[in-house]
Order: sequence, then C-alpha cells, then structure tokens
Amino acid sequence: MYTQAIDLPEPPGPLEAGSGPRSAQAAGAGSEAAEQERQQAFDAAIAADEKIEPQDWMPEAYRRTLVRQISQHAHSEVVGMLPEGNWITRAPSLRRKAILLAKVQDEGGHGLYLYSAAETLGVSRDEMIEALLSGKAKYSSIFNYPTLSWADMGCIGWLVDGAAIMNQIPLCRCSYGPYARAMIRICKEESFHQRQGYELMLALCRGTPAQKAMAQEALDRWWWPVVMMFGPSDAESVHSAQTMKWGIKRISNDDLRQKFVDATVPQAELLGLRIPDPDLKWNEERGHYDFGQIDWNELWRVINGDGPCNRERLETRRRAHENGAWVREAALAHARKRAARQRAA
Repeated sequence: MYTQAIDLPEPPGPLEAGSGPRSAQAAGAGSEAAEQERQQAFDAAIAADEKIEPQDWMPEAYRRTLVRQISQHAHSEVVGMLPEGNWITRAPSLRRKAILLAKVQDEGGHGLYLYSAAETLGVSRDEMIEALLSGKAKYSSIFNYPTLSWADMGCIGWLVDGAAIMNQIPLCRCSYGPYARAMIRICKEESFHQRQGYELMLALCRGTPAQKAMAQEALDRWWWPVVMMFGPSDAESVHSAQTMKWGIKRISNDDLRQKFVDATVPQAELLGLRIPDPDLKWNEERGHYDFGQIDWNELWRVINGDGPCNRERLETRRRAHENGAWVREAALAHARKRAARQRAA
C-alpha cells in the first residue's frame, strides 16, 4: 500500500492550508443555508456513489485528505524508483535489464499522473515536492529498506507491487474522479510488475540451489515489511472511518492485509519457498490464514524517519531535485517564449 499517510496523524504544513480553489473557503462567505445546501449536495453525491470532480464544491477536510493521500502516493511512486534503479546496471541479462528499465520508467510515470491529479485540488507541484524534501510529507515505509541482492527485484515485484495492487484496485472506485481515473492505468501497469516479479522469483527457484537460497533469503527480509505496508491496524488507524465514509478508501487495512496473506501463501508454496512466520497456518473455521504478531514499533520507527534507508532516500531526492533545476528553468523559459510568439501571432 503506497498511501499510508491516510492513516497517520495530520501534520501542519503548506499542503494543509486550504488553498484549493474548490475548497469550502473558496466558495466564499455565503449564508449558513447555502453552506448546508452545498454540503447536502456533496453528501448526496457520495451516497449515490457518484464522482466528485475538480469543479465541484467539496468540504475542506475532504480536499485536505485527498491532497495528503494523493501527494504521498505520488512521492512513493517516485521514491520507489530508487531501490530498483540501483540494480539496472547489474541486471544479469539484457532481457532482465530491459524489463527493469521499463518498470522503473512506469513508476516515474505513475508519479506524474498522481501529481497531476493532486494539482486539480489547488495545490502546486512545487508545494508537494517541498513538503517531501522538508520531511513534512511521507512516502511508503517499504521504500526505506535496502535491496541487497538481485532476488530483491523479484520480491519487490511479487510482494511490494502485489500488496500495492490489493490497495489500488479499490482506489479505481475512489469518489474523487481524477484520482480514480489515474488509478485505472496505474493498476494495469502494476499488474504487469507483479507478474514480472513472480516470474523472476520462479526462475530463481527453478535454478541452482544457490539461486533458490537467494530467493528464500530475500523473502525472509521482505515479508514482514510488506505485511506492514497496509498501515496500522484498524483500531489504530486515525482517518480510516472517515475516508471510507467519503468513498476515498473502500476496504480497511486489516481486511486488505488478510486478503494479501491469503493470496500470497499459495504462491510461495508453488515457488517452494517458506513464509518466515512460524505462526502462519490455515484456519478452517475462518476460511483464512492466521499469521503472527506484527512489530508495530518497527513500522512507526520507519515511518518517523529511522528506517535503514530513510536519510539516503531523501538525500537522493534532494540531490536530484537540485541537479534538475536547470531543466525546469529551461522548460519554463521555453514555455514563456512559446506563449509570447502565440500572442504576437
């Protein structure tokens, strides 16, 4: 799940200022009756499972929640390029290199779709990126873990992207139109990423004993961080109930986590790999797998900036942003010249 920020306490910052042109503040100082009428129309649209569009009135809390979630999702896609980009030059074959290049390129595109969707809520891309680089905005905890072997490329595709799909498919029915439409294309590409990762793991498990051992070692390291990806338990989730009422979120954290475990255990069995959880067992009465206790302290430690690669990931993004300043400046200069020529014509 790349949208953990939806379940975290709301931090102060530039994205929370209510600057969106479609927010309740932008609706102007109307009468109390007019305000109630707008709220009732919004509630009726949500109840009818209709899409809220950028030009529609929306409560400020709804807009603020979407800005936080969509921008954090965009940050996660872009930061998520870093662990895999590290292995492009070390891919074992030209075919594997081409697949990984395409996957990393897809993740960058997902970030652009999502930044564009967030901009429809009245927040600028500069504001969103500044919030990320300053540490005010979060990205998914999973991208703060290192990629130590080639098998990690398989685990990220199989497990990380597989977990993301569990969350993102319901987002295709999100009540906010631009976000829902962006997710349709993203989910199609993520499903390719998940199949690519599983195929890589299958190749390793059918290879030499050393290759299968590498696959097992990668699974041992990634399993619990991926299970944590779905965010805190429902009892600890700060905003879950409200976001589900608004139709932004459709399935709870714990239900998504259970769905992921149920789907993944048979896949691991087919690979001949062991899930690193001694408490994992099928519960005939529930019709689901029971699994062990999650180390929530680790989740919060990583989210709060003390994971294995938190500082490295942010520093890499800061450096890339600074090094790319000339590209942004050139693009803006070109746009200004083009606009001037059009006015002159």
